[in-house]
This record gives sequence, structure tokens and C-alpha cells, in this order.
Amino acid sequence: MLEVCAKSDLGCVRGNNEDYCQVEAELGLYVLADGMGGAKAGERASRLAVETVVEMVRSAVFRDSQALLRAMEEANQRVLEAGRSDSSLEGMGTTLVAALENPAGLDIASVGDSRAYTLDARGLDAVTDDQTWVNEVGRPLGLDETTLRNHPMRHVLTMAIGASGPLTVNCYSVALETGSLVLMCSDGLHGVVDAGELQRILEAGRNGAPLEEVCGQLIEAAKAAGGPDNVTVILLRKAD
Repeated sequence: MLEVCAKSDLGCVRGNNEDYCQVEAELGLYVLADGMGGAKAGERASRLAVETVVEMVRSAVFRDSQALLRAMEEANQRVLEAGRSDSSLEGMGTTLVAALENPAGLDIASVGDSRAYTLDARGLDAVTDDQTWVNEVGRPLGLDETTLRNHPMRHVLTMAIGASGPLTVNCYSVALETGSLVLMCSDGLHGVVDAGELQRILEAGRNGAPLEEVCGQLIEAAKAAGGPDNVTVILLRKAD
């Protein structure tokens, strides 16, 4: 059994919300996307990607990691096709992270830099790897963290849903123990709130605080740090 809460906020700067998330508890499916593109294209991309994953997993004969992977690939195709068929949507794309319950915990798939974390007795752990210039080029080049935080390429994704045909989906499987938390979030949270502060807030959830309260505190922490982007969180807790 997983308890769940999801919240999304404009943040302090943006005039529209290009993030989109969906919780399908009866499927054991949790999906979050952070769209990009001019006008309303980012909003369209994130919603289309999330709804495609939900549709594909719901219709799958076996709801497993392979079904999740196929759903991510189909989301990519549909966003690509939508962008090609409507000039006002040209260049749209989105990050995408999805988690699907399995008997031991969760199968997780991600594209882009929306993240999943776990928090248990061992501490906070980032499950997903960002598909970004910073992570895949800057760090391997040996650039220090201060340089990376201010580098002009720091926001550049190396992979996104709808950006190209060949898609690389990162896949993970995590076991969950009673009381452990899973945080899924857009970079409007993890890009402005450091890991220490995330863990401090999340510990309250691991100690039994209502998930709605913890989600609210995470969003307020992002806004207190300037809230430069939309902020979306899905928080899961393994119940007894």
C-alpha cells in the first residue's frame, strides 16, 4: 500500500503552468512532466505525454517495466507527431518521469531532468540521472560544481520527449521498506532547493506527518528560494 499526495504550483515568476502530473492509484501509476515550448506548447506537450503513459499502461496486458517503457516511447511519438502537425506547437517537448508499482516497490522510467528520490533509514538518494549537458558533458569534463551552477549550458537537456526520434529512456527499479518515501518532482523544486533541505522537509513525512502538509512545505521552500519555475511534486509513502 502506498499513500500518495500530488501538488503543482505556478511558482513566483511564470504566468502559466507547463508542469502536469497524474496519479492513478488503482493502476499503481504516478506520472509527472515538465513541458517546454513557445505559447501553450509546453502545456500541451506535458499533458499529452502524461495522458499517453496512463492510457498505455491501463491498456497493457501485463503492467510491468516493459509496459512502462513502451508507454514512454509512445508518448514520445505522439508529442513528435503533434508538433509536426501544428506549426504553433513546433519545438514543443517535455521531461517525463513515471513510477509503476511492482510487488517489491516501484519501476521508474525517466526522460530529461524531472527526478525521483527515495528517503529511508539510509538517507536521501536520487534514483534518476538527469539527461542534461551538466550531468553528461560538464561533470565528465571535470568542471567544478560552482562553474556548473553558473554555466550558460546548465539548463540544456540532452534528451526530452518530443525532441527527437531516437529516444533514450532511463529505467530503474527500487525496493521500498515500510515508512520510506518516494519524491517525484520537476526541476522547479530540485533546481532551487538543495538536497539537505529536501531531506529535512521529507523526514517529517517519514516520521508520519500528513503527506499533504509535506508537499506544501516542499513547494513553499521552492517559492522562498525565488520560485523561478513551476513546481510540481508527487510524494509516496510505503504504508504498513
